[in-house]
Amino acid sequence: MADSIRPASPPLLLRWQGLLGHGGGPLAQRLVPIAGLTLCALLAGLPFLTRAGMSLLILACGLLWLLLALRRPPGGIGALHGWILAILAVALLATGFSPVPVEATKGLLKLVSYLGVYALMQELLVQAPAWWDRLVAALLGGQLLASVIGLRQLYADTSALARWADPNSVSEGTVRIYSTLGNPNLLGGYLLPILPLAVAALLRWQGWPSRLFALSALGLGTAALVLTYSRGAWMALVVQAAVVLLLLALGLTRSWPLLWRRLVPLLLLLLATALLVVLVTQVEPLRVRVMSLVAGREDSSNNFRINVWLAALDMIQARPWLGIGPGNEAFNRIYPLFQQPKFNALSAYSIPLELAVEAGIPGLLAGVGLVLTSLREGLRSWNAAGNDALPALAALAVIAGLAVQGLTDTIFFRPEVQLSAWFSVATLAAASQRRRLQG
Repeated sequence: MADSIRPASPPLLLRWQGLLGHGGGPLAQRLVPIAGLTLCALLAGLPFLTRAGMSLLILACGLLWLLLALRRPPGGIGALHGWILAILAVALLATGFSPVPVEATKGLLKLVSYLGVYALMQELLVQAPAWWDRLVAALLGGQLLASVIGLRQLYADTSALARWADPNSVSEGTVRIYSTLGNPNLLGGYLLPILPLAVAALLRWQGWPSRLFALSALGLGTAALVLTYSRGAWMALVVQAAVVLLLLALGLTRSWPLLWRRLVPLLLLLLATALLVVLVTQVEPLRVRVMSLVAGREDSSNNFRINVWLAALDMIQARPWLGIGPGNEAFNRIYPLFQQPKFNALSAYSIPLELAVEAGIPGLLAGVGLVLTSLREGLRSWNAAGNDALPALAALAVIAGLAVQGLTDTIFFRPEVQLSAWFSVATLAAASQRRRLQG
């Protein structure tokens, strides 16, 4: 008689999951809706919560994930989770070998707390996929209110806004809104990952009230982002729009003849490029702000970033393999040893440089691996053309946009931006895990 086939044992790292089984009483049976409501409160409140309030909700999310994981049988790790674990392992090593271990430990704890929110999002979307729309609605609600507050600043006293008008820049005198976040670049970074989700909601939701809500969030959010005059957010918005247009065109022409399947996406991109050129050349505020991109060191913002980047490269050269340890506090302790005179900075103003500074070349490679794997999983979900297609479309646009913005800024590391990005990764990871469970 042939030996019976035994189910594969779970990875050693996950064998603690499912220890509580399915018991626990009535409260345990309501863990999923409690987790969903907690995440909704966190995502809706991103632009309004105090740091203490946000920390409490983030801690609650981590504890809820732990309870949910203890009740669910262990599964596989998956490609996305493999890269996330690699990032966490490198960060742990970088903390252990950091020249400022106390500050690096604080950065590590912050990273772990964000990953706790990610884990809860992913767990929730695996167990109850319908919560994706509710979490998006919470994000859009908070973004809509923040956008309205920002746009209202155009009609209020502009003296507070004037501090963001750099007299040494070619865009001197530009009025930049910042809503409740206190920084135009941060507002742009906060809005950026939510706009593709609004597009997906507009295409996915049924009924005019829901679609009108999504359309309002998309329109007002786009207007607010443009009026931040954040050059990184502008470039990222263009890339996001290109990704959305290209993928929608490819999806709509799947059954068309091969020639038209190739021509239509190309024509759409050419028309969008022509429209962008007309806007930049004809709208003076846009033209002035775009000109500052090519002004080199003549623009004060460009000059500042170039000097910080040079100092960051020196930091990487000094500690190339494990960096200085994660977190802004570790950076603030070490950067003054390398900075050029009069160029104080709170970060490396570039995500690739920041990753290499904090966790060395292995940290940078792990981050790149996560991005590339996320794009691959997103394209797989999009090509499958199922219920996960539009969420995958939004996630792909979010990742592409944040990657472009992250080349010249580190707004991503703020929780108002990073948690929305982790939501996109959780969307892709949950879709991948559901496919594995069904297959």
